[in-house]
Amino acid sequence: MSSEPSQIMFQKILCPIHQSREAHSAIKIVVEMVQKYQGEVILLAVTDTTVVDAAVVGEAVANDDVSLLLVEVQEILAQHNIKTEVLQRDGNPAFTICDVADEINADLIAMGSRGIGIDEEHATESVASRVINLSPCPVLVVP
Repeated sequence: MSSEPSQIMFQKILCPIHQSREAHSAIKIVVEMVQKYQGEVILLAVTDTTVVDAAVVGEAVANDDVSLLLVEVQEILAQHNIKTEVLQRDGNPAFTICDVADEINADLIAMGSRGIGIDEEHATESVASRVINLSPCPVLVVP
């Protein structure tokens, strides 16, 4: 056995966030991982532009909600002395998450399951399932 420190496994963790219990559970796990591996966290909020029936006013409210959520999660991480980078993107959530993971060379995507089970019947509906299949790096899905 080598006496050298272990290699950092998850130095760059991409954490897509949204308003759900599962996403908040994922944040708790990310805190533990970052503290263990001394990594960094990149928070990503994706505004789904694939929804064609949303009113313009509704989209503006949704964007405000996303901004507030990003601030809230950043504050939670700051309480644990974890510095974060924040990204906001528009697009198809699964594709955008994977594109960003590739752009930043993420070592891990840690995300909530958003309450949709990963089973055969709902697999095509689940953002988490799509991310698992498209991701350029390992994916941790928190139920």
